[in-house]
Amino acid sequence: MNEARLAQARAWMRQDPDHETRDELAGLITRAASGEEQAVAELDDRFGSRLAFGTAGLRGELGAGSNRMNRVLVAQAAAGFASYLREKAHGGTPTVVIGYDGRRNSRVFATDSAELFAGAGLRAILLPRLLPTPVLAFAVRHLGADAGVMVTASHNPPNDNGYKVYLGGADHGSQIVAPADAEIAALIERVAEAGDISALPRSTDYETAGEDVVDAYVAATAQVAPAPDAASGLRWVYTAMHGVGWETLSRILKAAGYPQPAVVDEQLSPDATFRTVAFPNPEEPGAMDLSFARARRARADFILANDPDADRLAVAIPDEAAEGGWRRLTGNEVGLLLGARAARAAEGTPGASLACSLVSSPGLAAVAAHHGLDFHETLTGFKWISRAPGIVFGFEEALGYLVNPGTVRDKDGISAAVAILGLAAEARERGVTLADLLTELGDTYGHFASGQVSVRVQDLSVIGNVMLSLRSLPPAQFGRHAIASAEDLLQAAPGQPSGDVLRYRLVDGSRVIVRPSGTEPKLKVYLDAKADSAEGARATIAELEAGVRALLEERS
Repeated sequence: MNEARLAQARAWMRQDPDHETRDELAGLITRAASGEEQAVAELDDRFGSRLAFGTAGLRGELGAGSNRMNRVLVAQAAAGFASYLREKAHGGTPTVVIGYDGRRNSRVFATDSAELFAGAGLRAILLPRLLPTPVLAFAVRHLGADAGVMVTASHNPPNDNGYKVYLGGADHGSQIVAPADAEIAALIERVAEAGDISALPRSTDYETAGEDVVDAYVAATAQVAPAPDAASGLRWVYTAMHGVGWETLSRILKAAGYPQPAVVDEQLSPDATFRTVAFPNPEEPGAMDLSFARARRARADFILANDPDADRLAVAIPDEAAEGGWRRLTGNEVGLLLGARAARAAEGTPGASLACSLVSSPGLAAVAAHHGLDFHETLTGFKWISRAPGIVFGFEEALGYLVNPGTVRDKDGISAAVAILGLAAEARERGVTLADLLTELGDTYGHFASGQVSVRVQDLSVIGNVMLSLRSLPPAQFGRHAIASAEDLLQAAPGQPSGDVLRYRLVDGSRVIVRPSGTEPKLKVYLDAKADSAEGARATIAELEAGVRALLEERS
């Protein structure tokens, strides 16, 4: 066993204030010191690298070590971020708001951060209880704060947690982007190199925000789509996916005038084990099965589902062709419904724009053009979408929607739910359904379809090898669909989105985009097609999916 690694682990254990991770690490050290190969490998995994702080902040598995989420790592992050805020304040007293969701250790990490921010001389404001991520993003602007921290891992597996960072002021409560991420990471590294976190100053002299902050979010979000008279007849189902969305959403429904839904009781309250789902993400197979069953019993018109921190929204509608009679709409379908809604409202407004990530449906550009609005295509992530000039609506195909940029500059699954309720109520007034609205979209803007191939890996090097293979030996076609041009966004022109992304434009006008996931061990491939009919577009997607899967199997 590497004695230096053992010494590193022992030093970490001595400064760890959490008895659970301390005991866990003590046992691992004992087994590794005795030569147990599995323990040696585990120790190398935990201490051979450091959980990287990037534009999504921190996110990873809970446990002891520098490559895990734990109280030592969070303390180092909080102290480093405090140094960054003090440097940017030029002598003033920065204000930072801290929120947390219902995951394991979320409240502990949030309280540690509040104490460390206060100890560093910042004005620290802890939100009053576990709340959705959009409430934290709202609070940064509402309180005029310089920054915000949300402790959440969103829809990641149960044993993950994370640390998402926002900036106020000129950033309007958006998530951090370069160069702030690198500057903060360097200061965190400096704290880590200094050693024992117990030497960091702490103070319990932080503030706890009052209910007025939540009240203000409720009032602002209720105004996204006040209920028309026809809303009283809506029959719908809601699930919080074991997260924190329900309490806030139910208050907004009352304020906006919508009927309460039939709920999935088993998933309504926060539960850090996410016991009824294999993976707490509405996109994952099986995650909405309980919702579908509840909707069948309630004879509902549609289903709305938030992810655990309620920054994403899934929508499902009855579909006789689907297994179980229900189909979850894709993020692109919901994005185009909400985008058209925003475009109609903004038509004629100088400088107003729609925005989406480069992997989301090109249909949003068609919507913007139809209504005479500007359009911006950005890198993936709402840190980029939220910064689009003149934005009135933005979305990402991974169930993220920004419908209320005047108050929240981030994806917000609760305000998106209110906007969908507004659309459903307006459709009901006309005697049509959400499915009919999708048909109308195709008739007005063109028939777009999308799909996705997602490959989860145990070894991250597999993803790097596939991307290298695609760059070294470019494919000529996907199935029978020939490639007209290929772009490597690592070599993007100045002013264009750049990143580890390969984009292929096909002869028939379709599009294929390949990129590693930024938050999960996945390689993701995005498929988009446009045709004269919805059936034609869907058929093209099916063919592209088969071609992509065959190619990835060959290159893996």
